[in-house]
Amino acid sequence: MSLPYPLPELDLSAPLDRHRAHVPPEWIDANGHMNVGYYVVAFDQATETFCQQLGVSWEYTAHRLGMVFILEAHVTYDREVKQGDPLRVTTQLLDHDMKRAHFFHAMYHGGDGWLASTNELLMMHMDYGSRRPAPWPAETLRRLAAMTAAHRLLPWPAKAGRTIGIRQPSSQADPSSAMEASLRQSAARRD
Repeated sequence: MSLPYPLPELDLSAPLDRHRAHVPPEWIDANGHMNVGYYVVAFDQATETFCQQLGVSWEYTAHRLGMVFILEAHVTYDREVKQGDPLRVTTQLLDHDMKRAHFFHAMYHGGDGWLASTNELLMMHMDYGSRRPAPWPAETLRRLAAMTAAHRLLPWPAKAGRTIGIRQPSSQADPSSAMEASLRQSAARRD
């Protein structure tokens, strides 16, 4: 499939470092910092920058050629950003297959450079008409392969692949085990 619009020259910087923004006033909540939901909006805008590199941006959807859906997302909030703060978002492609891409965004304060937030995503290519999973266009797959090769040279992000949960001392980690141990002790006392 040839695309009816020009594609940008593929940027093989590792990580991709193209997305810039500022925190607008309407993203600020009563706590005086960017609201939790707008981190996701900012990351969605960075995803659009990434999709432009792949040829599957909103323009792709507007031409009814296909679309992308996010299947899973994980966000960490590391440091608050405030109104007017400059944002810089990098993107590291972790893996891909014939229909999916797994990638990781890191949001930094655009002036001071500290990490504000991260976003790990799994994206699926979809057929426009059926709204079912479909293979990537050939050019997108070529671009994904080239970008994956470049990004594999980077270390795996420390915050990628994490699960959410409350860390407890090992003696409290499994409440069912603690309960079983208590029941065994009670039974032993009765014997």
